[in-house]
Amino acid sequence: MRVYTVSELTKEIKFSLEEAFPSVWVEGELSNLRAPESGHLYFSLKDEYSQIRCVMFKSHVFTLPVELVNGIKTRVWGSVGVYERDGSYQLYVQEVKPVGLGELAIRFERLKKKLRGEGLFDSKHKKPLPKFPESMGLVTSPTGAAVRDIIRVARRRFPSCTLILNPVRVQGAGAAEEIARAIDEFNEYGKVDLIIVGRGGGSMEDLWAFNEEILARAIFRSFIPVISAVGHEIDFTISDLTADTRAATPSAAVEQALPDRHELIFQINSLTQRLGENVISKIEGCRERLRSVQLSYGFRRPPDLLIQKRQAIDELERALEVALSHSSEMWRSRTQSLNLRLESVNPHAVLARGYSISRKLPERRILKDTKDLEIGDEVEIQFLRGKAGAQIKTKDL
Repeated sequence: MRVYTVSELTKEIKFSLEEAFPSVWVEGELSNLRAPESGHLYFSLKDEYSQIRCVMFKSHVFTLPVELVNGIKTRVWGSVGVYERDGSYQLYVQEVKPVGLGELAIRFERLKKKLRGEGLFDSKHKKPLPKFPESMGLVTSPTGAAVRDIIRVARRRFPSCTLILNPVRVQGAGAAEEIARAIDEFNEYGKVDLIIVGRGGGSMEDLWAFNEEILARAIFRSFIPVISAVGHEIDFTISDLTADTRAATPSAAVEQALPDRHELIFQINSLTQRLGENVISKIEGCRERLRSVQLSYGFRRPPDLLIQKRQAIDELERALEVALSHSSEMWRSRTQSLNLRLESVNPHAVLARGYSISRKLPERRILKDTKDLEIGDEVEIQFLRGKAGAQIKTKDL
């Protein structure tokens, strides 16, 4: 009987598995996804009863058509091998294909991430809806329930608004291109105040046209406000995120876009009533003031009132004259006082009292102290009338 070492047995099993399964497709739910810095991917595929470990090396990761996330159902192609160190078998994955809705969900998330990064969903780009649109463009199927709901609600709420339908397919190949082209055509036409883009509910595949990039960019570049009304309350699409306003249903879109005429009529009647009440109140106020004026003393005896006013004017004139006279006297007294102060500091007045001014020559600097003089210096003496020259013979300190 042959006895194997652990390594020998592992190698035999590895050889047998790799020979039996050189390549294989395996389908299951992706879980335990890890993406270390090496660039390789490690994950598991599981179903209701079992799971298998998977490895996808960096060279194959670059070829992935979509981003992998836990929870999606996927189909992988690769070869079965044994990791000898742990003695466990695993699948070496070379290709990945999402299955069913898993693929759509990944495409949805990938496009949403891309467009959000470009700013297509930013609130700063959202245009306000007009309050009283005169015309509205509809981009939807001409035979679906959505267009009938829109027409019915529009006629009930605001029948004066003109509805213009640009018929398109709302699902299937080429539907997204048709819807995008219809939005561009309304912008070229330029005679609608807003656009409703939508359809009734359906599966994710049915609504997929509203998750296409070409439609999102057409909505974003529209200078006319766009309401996206796709599906029912639970449905949410890329066009909802890009549009200026999102409505849960086509009917809700019309309710957001158009005012209710019954509410408008009620508001107009209410404002008309308030206006009438305000006018009556103003008239009554003016009438009361007129009665007060008619009963006033001045209105009943205008000559007496004129005499009183004339007397008041005479009294004001007298008061003004007294005030001017008093003010003039004050200014005259103040002027005399200032003249006396100026005269007291006038140099000529000082000279008139017998004083003189001596200046050293040649600079003619006024002398205040004998320290500024030397024997023999020339000086000039100024009197009240005339000047005289002198030479210093002696000096006392």
